[in-house]
Amino acid sequence: MYRRLEHALAAYDGPDKTCLSIAKSEDFAQIMGLNQVKFTSAIYPEVDMRALPYPDNHFDFTVADQVLEHVAGDPIAAFGETVRVTKPGGFIVQTTCFFNLIHQAPTDYWRFTPMALQLICEKTGVEPVLLGGWGNQLIWSYMSMGYRMAKVPENPDNPLFQLGMRNEKKYPLSTWVLARKPEA
Repeated sequence: MYRRLEHALAAYDGPDKTCLSIAKSEDFAQIMGLNQVKFTSAIYPEVDMRALPYPDNHFDFTVADQVLEHVAGDPIAAFGETVRVTKPGGFIVQTTCFFNLIHQAPTDYWRFTPMALQLICEKTGVEPVLLGGWGNQLIWSYMSMGYRMAKVPENPDNPLFQLGMRNEKKYPLSTWVLARKPEA
């Protein structure tokens, strides 16, 4: 997932740009190429994603990495709030898990397919630029053995690297959407 989104926003980066980072998503925003922006951090759940305390059309980017599944309430409303605070022409990025053990219990509520993220975009009036999922049957087994957070070696000859690069659309581990808010 992170490789697919790597540098996806680099062409839009700049010191005059602003990014709302929900739940410490700055590292993820930097992977996407946002290295010069001014970050505003909103720590979820202290800052409710369903009622963000920022004005309309305020940020150039809104990024939430692995947060949407934890929203206690309507996830479409939460996504809509990220759209509301993003400027026309700006970008909204949401990543989420699809296959995962229940985590941070009792605050793990939702799972989203790429089709669900497409529907959320339609309901909130934004256009997906990148929409997808990553995973495979074998990675599910690997994770169930306790290797959920294991670092994958960067060696193409390593079997774990090969496993990490394999994608089967019917078995997503993670899903994501990078959407753009229409110009006014």
